[in-house]
Amino acid sequence: MKKYLLSSLLLIFSFTIFGQYQNIKISDVSSPNEPSISMNPKNTNELVAGTNLNSFMYSVDGGLNWTRQEMESDYGVAGDPCLITDTAGFFYYLHLSSPWNGSWLDRIVCQKFDLESEEWIADAYMGLNGAKDQDKEWAIVDQESNTIYVSWTQFDAYGVSDSDKYSNILFSKSTDGGLSWADGKQINEISGDCVDDDNTTEGAVPAVGPNGEVYVAWSGPAGIVFDRSTDGGSTWLDEDIFIDSQPDGWAFDIPGISRCNGLPITCCDISPSAYNGTIYVNWSDQRNGEDDTDIWISKSTDGGDSWTEAMRVNDDPPGKQQFFSWMTIDQANGDIYVVFYDRRNYDDRNTDVYLARSTDGGKTFDNFVISEEPFFPSSNVFFGDYTNITAHNQQVRPIWARAEGTSMSIWTAIIDMSVDVAELETFVPFSLTQNYPNPFIETTYFSYKITEPSRITLAVYDLYGRLVALLVDNRMTATGKYSEQFDAGRYNLPGGVYYLTLIQKDQVLKRKMLLLE
Repeated sequence: MKKYLLSSLLLIFSFTIFGQYQNIKISDVSSPNEPSISMNPKNTNELVAGTNLNSFMYSVDGGLNWTRQEMESDYGVAGDPCLITDTAGFFYYLHLSSPWNGSWLDRIVCQKFDLESEEWIADAYMGLNGAKDQDKEWAIVDQESNTIYVSWTQFDAYGVSDSDKYSNILFSKSTDGGLSWADGKQINEISGDCVDDDNTTEGAVPAVGPNGEVYVAWSGPAGIVFDRSTDGGSTWLDEDIFIDSQPDGWAFDIPGISRCNGLPITCCDISPSAYNGTIYVNWSDQRNGEDDTDIWISKSTDGGDSWTEAMRVNDDPPGKQQFFSWMTIDQANGDIYVVFYDRRNYDDRNTDVYLARSTDGGKTFDNFVISEEPFFPSSNVFFGDYTNITAHNQQVRPIWARAEGTSMSIWTAIIDMSVDVAELETFVPFSLTQNYPNPFIETTYFSYKITEPSRITLAVYDLYGRLVALLVDNRMTATGKYSEQFDAGRYNLPGGVYYLTLIQKDQVLKRKMLLLE
């Protein structure tokens, strides 16, 4: 019985360890981008998501199946979706405005959704301030008081280079479940410009501490700075606290991406873990060169008064691109998760999605790929400005955009960390990389790794499960890493979808290959 159970677990987790978490396409309608996702901690099967410009999706089965609808609002829907969940299980969709009787970006809108009745029950706003533009909002719920906190950037005039126009970080809150909102309050000391670039104040993501403290960090002309309130947002520090200089700024270029940023994400551990009260700020920058963007994290254990030096989250050798990170904390146990795009496995624009996990308060991170296939983006299409991730009680749901040329889609991965993957990894005897290039014309390349001597079969199957090429036939293979070439022309294969398959006993790894005519 134990042998059978171990075999079953290995079959399941051979996919998990090497990045084969089940990927689910949430939507490809209306060229979606800038995804946000939220999980109900009282029922982790309940998930909501949103994307630019006006898409809303929800799932009641843990993310396996999704229902989509288009958002409408009395104040218009103009993108930058942010999804959160309150303590009663209501979901909130915050977004930018474009009202018929107002002006573009004149306020931040918050809509409330009852998943049980599938009805929208509130449509309110904050931040209306004459002709000034309100942008880049994010929100969080205080798990003790159910107060909703929101921070964002206010532009005197969005996108202008006028030295007399400024950007500032604003804050508001709701104590009645999103029905009404306090007047916006400026919390930053040093203002930025309105260009929407390195010297603009942006990236304000609020976090709540274990005693109701409100924490916010953002980027701007002073680098990454931090502020806090210990009275529910009524008062804030007189001076912003410096975290990191973020060398070369928060706006940078990534090949194949229309625009990219490394704006910070702030989280605080309010779990019963040993790291309760620790504040974390995650971002990316190009301090190591424009061809070596990296993911960073800093933390504070004294309420934000002092911060550790930036620590690199991605664990690959120098010289590759990692970008668009987002961080969350599983408040059931204090585990930290950072999702990001990663090109460590390629020499071109092919892009994977990685997840980094820390179980020791951000001292160390394990990295693993969670996307089933890489994608090859084009800068001719707007890719969006962020990814997102939610987690609770070891159920983890990242969300990201894929760009195949100009075709955009939004995806998640079904990740359950309740089994110790690190322990199981020692039992898995092989791994298989994604073929490259993919899609390919006639010839493609891949590699596989054997961690203990094994009899393996390496084969290619078509879309219908029929064997079309037998590359290795039940051959005893020594420990080591092997590189292979697959020539579809040798087998006279027509264009289409094929599956590169590595088999050892009852364990199977597959990689989807696309052969072009």
